[in-house]
Amino acid sequence: MTLLPDLGTTPVEFFSSYSFYYPLFMAYLWMIGAVFYYFRYERPPKSHRDLPESGLETPPVQRDYPLVTIVVPCHNEGRDIEDSVEYLLASTYPNFDILLIDDGSDDETRHILDGLAAQNPKVRVIHCAQNQGKAVALTTASLMTPAQYLCCIDADALLDPQALSWIMVHFQNPRVGAVTGNPRVRNRSTLLGRLQVGEFSSIVGLIKRAQRTYGRIFTVSGVVACFRKAALHDVGYWSPDMLTEDIDVTWKLQIRHWDVRFEPKAHCWILAPETLSGLWQQRLRWSTGGMQVLMKNWRIEHVWKSRRMWPVLIEFVMSVTWAYAMLMIAILWLLGLIIDLPPEYRIHSLLSGWNGVMVGTTCLIQVGVSLALDARYDNGSLKSFYWMIWYPLAYWMLNMVTTIVAVPKALLRNIKKRARWTSPDRGISP
Repeated sequence: MTLLPDLGTTPVEFFSSYSFYYPLFMAYLWMIGAVFYYFRYERPPKSHRDLPESGLETPPVQRDYPLVTIVVPCHNEGRDIEDSVEYLLASTYPNFDILLIDDGSDDETRHILDGLAAQNPKVRVIHCAQNQGKAVALTTASLMTPAQYLCCIDADALLDPQALSWIMVHFQNPRVGAVTGNPRVRNRSTLLGRLQVGEFSSIVGLIKRAQRTYGRIFTVSGVVACFRKAALHDVGYWSPDMLTEDIDVTWKLQIRHWDVRFEPKAHCWILAPETLSGLWQQRLRWSTGGMQVLMKNWRIEHVWKSRRMWPVLIEFVMSVTWAYAMLMIAILWLLGLIIDLPPEYRIHSLLSGWNGVMVGTTCLIQVGVSLALDARYDNGSLKSFYWMIWYPLAYWMLNMVTTIVAVPKALLRNIKKRARWTSPDRGISP
């Protein structure tokens, strides 16, 4: 009895094996890279290991503190923006101001932003008459400030007071064009919220650590990222037609040889979708935006100077191939329930017997490793491990389906159509 599927000689056998081995291979590749990153860059020095609470050391003292403008693009953010600005004003970084961009909101956001600006001289507001999209709002802000560094966060996010100080340490290297922070889910009252606590560790945090180890990052987290304005100017700022402006600008920076880094100590507490429809819309936008970026940059495999982007490109293509391989297997399996298929087209469930045990065990190991790496930053994250048994079934299938839908959606989308705001699901209102 064989415990693993053979690679096979027919296309069906090959794609069956590929759909099984690909997630296993990537999971262990990510874990190895992330653990290496932790011991190389994160492991605290001995003098800080006995500190109370989180055990985190304080950011190192810099010789100078250049002005940083914290940019907050807003569209119908009346529910959350006051809390976000309160956290921003508590930042320990000594030289910053806040620029709030009202991008055509049709709720009370405009009046709330004006009130916040009147209360504190560090806060400025720009009003756009119409909804122009997040990319245009960010570009507008970058041109309306003398600061040479921009920290861009979402209007529903709560930035940790020390996050900006940790991020700015990286910009002492003149080749660093962007630094992304470590988003942490703060709404954990539902199953979807708890699952995303584990996901942001096992997927976002773990993969960013691994990608930094192996070369290039697929994307900064749009919810919290800091940019050198000179680097943005070099690549033409954000693209207004891209659904995921964060993925696009990350690729543009790295293709132009700017370094993009991940800072796990720069926490930003975010609101995650807590309805299935909201989660679907979020992941479909991510997948479609990723396909847009792939279509835009596919020729980089011919450019030797961009060779360090090849692993990111290959990984993304392999993930899309995996989604369609799974679709093919699902169709053949369903047909096999209705008609008698030839032997070479018969599909047996990959998640039965030892195959299912291996996939489930690998997934739990991946989640356990990632939560252990992030435990010193988020004391409550380990509680999410209990719920992550549902992760392979719920999220792997969701990502597969959104990828399948995203490919034709991206291919058929008007390349000149501007990506405008829609109000996302940001959890159940308190």
